[in-house]
Amino acid sequence: MTRNKRFANAAAASVALVWLGMLVGVSFLATPVKFQAPSLDLPVALDVGRVTFALFSRIEWIPAVLLLPVVVLPRLNGWMIAAAIGIIALLVAEFFWLLPVLDARVAVIIAGEPLPSSPHHLLYASAEVVKALLLLAIGLGGLLRLASPPAASASE
Repeated sequence: MTRNKRFANAAAASVALVWLGMLVGVSFLATPVKFQAPSLDLPVALDVGRVTFALFSRIEWIPAVLLLPVVVLPRLNGWMIAAAIGIIALLVAEFFWLLPVLDARVAVIIAGEPLPSSPHHLLYASAEVVKALLLLAIGLGGLLRLASPPAASASE
């Protein structure tokens, strides 16, 4: 494996795993726990969640901008490139479509108006799970490629 590809694998693994840690902390730990606090009413919890995800969705563009070039430019494995593009596509869908729809629903709930059920929250949660799995795959894939013996990686 060339020095450039070793650096790219290390960078891809680092960015993906740091991003994964952020994602798990916000989406899978802090958010569900907030709804279990008995002293926090639903409108307040939803408003805090709206603000949290608005900020987090902006912060996620930082690792996205870092991940894409370290995977695509040195032409790492095709599956790593596809995973990175998939993550970016999910981020775009969340940022420009799902979060605005969910924000509008939160505003209606906070105003005390009834709402019919919608699939948007499930879609957002599913996108977060898929994003987490893709980040884990890139992170572990980059680490495994770094750990492989040079002879096994000579064809790259």
